[in-house]
Amino acid sequence: MHVLFRLLFLLANVRKRPKLSMFETSSVPMRAMLTDIDVAGHINNGMYFSLFDLGRFDLMIRAGVWDVMKKNKWTPVVQAETITFRKSVVFNQKFTQETRILGLDEKCIYFEQRMVAEGEIYVQATMATRLLSKKGPVSNAEILAMMGVEVPADLVLPDWVARWREDTALPGARKPAPHLWV
Repeated sequence: MHVLFRLLFLLANVRKRPKLSMFETSSVPMRAMLTDIDVAGHINNGMYFSLFDLGRFDLMIRAGVWDVMKKNKWTPVVQAETITFRKSVVFNQKFTQETRILGLDEKCIYFEQRMVAEGEIYVQATMATRLLSKKGPVSNAEILAMMGVEVPADLVLPDWVARWREDTALPGARKPAPHLWV
């Protein structure tokens, strides 16, 4: 992880922040550091995904999901992600990273994450995530049961997200996925 020191700082301080429900929005104040930027002087496009990892960690820890994951030896993985850039976050610029659960389907938990500066969305990303155990994927029903929560009635996965996931999905790991250019 490119943001190891930021992760350690987050882990050392996150439990001092107010608790959240897993369906609330996490907000993490940040500043674009020298290690985040590229030769153009703005955060490198690939670095955003590493920074977004921190936002999901913040939400999971503050909502108590991280403790349940550790207890059950579950590992988080990203299955798919898409990102849209509107403005560049430049060196030394302050911004907040906003993270929320966008919705769920039978397989994935979807996160929406944003970099917000000066009250405006600069970058927005959508992630399809899963939790894995040694036996394989953990169902969302099991996750919710272990957390003792229900999905809020108004939390409905947007149609475009379901289509995006279906249109971009690769075959499962136990199925062949030959490398053939079509």
